[in-house]
Amino acid sequence: MYCDSHAHLTSPEVLPEVDAILERAKAARVDWIVNICTDQKSLEEGLKLGEKYRWVVNTGATTPHDVDRDGERDFPAFEAAASRLVAIGETGLDYHYQHSERTTQRKFLIRYLQLAAKIKKPVIFHCREAFDDLFSIADAEYPKGAPAILHCFTGTIKEAEGVWKRGWALSLSGIVTFKKSEELRLVAKEAPLEQLLIETDTPYLAPQSRRGKPNEPSYIIETAACIAAARNVPVAEVAAATRINALRLFQLSN
Repeated sequence: MYCDSHAHLTSPEVLPEVDAILERAKAARVDWIVNICTDQKSLEEGLKLGEKYRWVVNTGATTPHDVDRDGERDFPAFEAAASRLVAIGETGLDYHYQHSERTTQRKFLIRYLQLAAKIKKPVIFHCREAFDDLFSIADAEYPKGAPAILHCFTGTIKEAEGVWKRGWALSLSGIVTFKKSEELRLVAKEAPLEQLLIETDTPYLAPQSRRGKPNEPSYIIETAACIAAARNVPVAEVAAATRINALRLFQLSN
């Protein structure tokens, strides 16, 4: 069985087809999906989806891309819904695209870190070309040893070591299957198994065999197989360990 630790099921691109997508996920032995809500609409739809499908759980935050536009408007909605969420995020820093000002990204990262610490639930990080700032802010603003997930990791082995030494989980997406992702496969090989998660980031980043097409949770099998090959272990071992890790982090019943 698999847990997809990060999917945008209530994004506008996915929601119209979500029932069929979830049916295919079940057929592929995906029995937990963590749905990431990024604004008030996706949060509202996510909470409804979680009522309909008890194996879909929700997180929420404004992404670093959108905090300039939506941060102040949407933070109160995520704060109000926090007791119904399994984690806070995705929040973080993105210095590659910089759709929002760096100072605004950092301000909302701190606010979401404080919210996660207050409600004692994990925080889910988005980080691109900003690891030094992410680490320094989290070290200052987030309790040592508190749970966190670095979602869709695309950094270096050195940056991965910074994640692991803080006790955080590192989640790998379909990018690990791409032909040029040699260093990411090294990360997959070296990752402590108890700190490893897998995700689809649906509808983005479909694995190599479906690259360029919309992603969905049923495709997580290819990502797991790639990680298993990098570690030279059976795919069932990767599936079981990453699922157990997700259930522990998000406090879900087996």
